[in-house]
Amino acid sequence: MPAGRLSGKVAIVTGAAGGIGQVLVQALVAEGAKVAALDVREPAKGSGGLFVPTDIADYSSCEKAVAQTLSAFGGLHILVNNAAIGLGAIRSNHQKVPITIDEISPAMWQRFLSVNASGAWHMTRACIGHLRAQRWGRIINVTTSFATMLRGGFHPYGPAKALVEAMSAGHAEEFKASGVTVNVVLPGGPVDTPMVPPESGFDRAALIPPHVMATPVVWLSSDAANGITGNRYIAAHWDATLVPQEAERRCRTPAGWPGIGTPMIAP
Repeated sequence: MPAGRLSGKVAIVTGAAGGIGQVLVQALVAEGAKVAALDVREPAKGSGGLFVPTDIADYSSCEKAVAQTLSAFGGLHILVNNAAIGLGAIRSNHQKVPITIDEISPAMWQRFLSVNASGAWHMTRACIGHLRAQRWGRIINVTTSFATMLRGGFHPYGPAKALVEAMSAGHAEEFKASGVTVNVVLPGGPVDTPMVPPESGFDRAALIPPHVMATPVVWLSSDAANGITGNRYIAAHWDATLVPQEAERRCRTPAGWPGIGTPMIAP
């Protein structure tokens, strides 16, 4: 993609201090966007963007972050909901020894849902009024593999991400006529970031590099993706050797689970 494709655009990236978040901030900045980098901790120096301290579990904090972004950059066009707490917050060897319900305190369950699920809703609600008013916007939600959502021993992370997946499909439909698109991007497996701790036992060289997330996120943020909404993209399957439109077409599946149920019986 030629440099400057996002010139004049303003983006918010949550979880900007994490491995994937830093990659996404850098990629958006490289394409000409002005970026507000949201996190509870400051990203590493040189990550790019304007650091805006934000706890997305707190709706008022999200509102303040959006107001600060608009004040600093004079606009807002793109929201990337990337922030999440990983299961390492409960136990670092969770890949080898699955987490049981007894290990998850009610407070921990609520904290995961507040950040990993409600946080994306908070940011979407805080941004949507501005995006709809200008009749153009991008919302990109980072979820996870369906296997992780459904896997035993991966609570609360899996169910929280499943909520974001379902929310993405619903918001894509709700915002369809407004010029605001909603899509899902996920890596496709474990990623070589601190969220996958050394105790996982994985060969680090076999993990997905976080930079694979940049190409689909940047393209979906651009004018080339006008009208493309309600889709799910596995970043590791995006073929960068193809022209972006063809890579997108081959990588696209519907967000959520639209094909598994029968039509609802209703009066």
